[in-house]
Amino acid sequence: MVVSENSINDIHEDMKVSMDRMRLVPVGVDPELFMPKPHIARKPGHLITTASADVALKGLSYLLEAMAKLRTERDVHLTIIGKPREGASMDLIRSLGLLDCISFVSGVTDERIVELYAESELAVVPSLYEGFSLPAIEAMSTGICLVATTGGALPEVTGRDGDTVLSCPAGDADALAAAIRRGLDDEALRNRIGLAGRQRVVERWSWRHCASLTVDQYREVLAMPHNVAKLARRSG
Repeated sequence: MVVSENSINDIHEDMKVSMDRMRLVPVGVDPELFMPKPHIARKPGHLITTASADVALKGLSYLLEAMAKLRTERDVHLTIIGKPREGASMDLIRSLGLLDCISFVSGVTDERIVELYAESELAVVPSLYEGFSLPAIEAMSTGICLVATTGGALPEVTGRDGDTVLSCPAGDADALAAAIRRGLDDEALRNRIGLAGRQRVVERWSWRHCASLTVDQYREVLAMPHNVAKLARRSG
């Protein structure tokens, strides 16, 4: 069971696993937990992202560079869900002079994370590559407008630019800044994409839907001739 078509293709190409041995069963999100909180006011210029590990593949450096560009023209603030760690990202935050407009949040409940999404105007997934992206669908499920790159499976997950996401090429800080600027400047666009993004998640990636797909795959495996024969021998 593989979480995206993009991952199926990559596993087939890179690891030579036969396509007929893989089935698409994505991970999911609880839309009753990750849901809009309309009573919480969004803070102008506030962005939120998830950085569970300081690894280059997550593209945080490009978001930090985009922040440096944006703050020359407006007030912006970035909340990073994750622990501040000494390393490349902290070094870049210091060198770009961003310490005063970035905050880290860690060790909080899912309910608090939902509130943080509700307080922000845009969620950002700046990854260079994703096999799926749970942070993307969690954000979308809350009704916030998502800005995401086209790295890996992200287009498959987030949908079309201007419909359910504001997308940009991976590894391009200027393009990322432009996509964020586009969202910050247009409240109607943000609201429309946020609503459509949540609908996309509810229809495709609720845990109930993903559980049903998982059960289907177990049934397919149990119905394979060698497994049917094995069960027959045991019952006999």
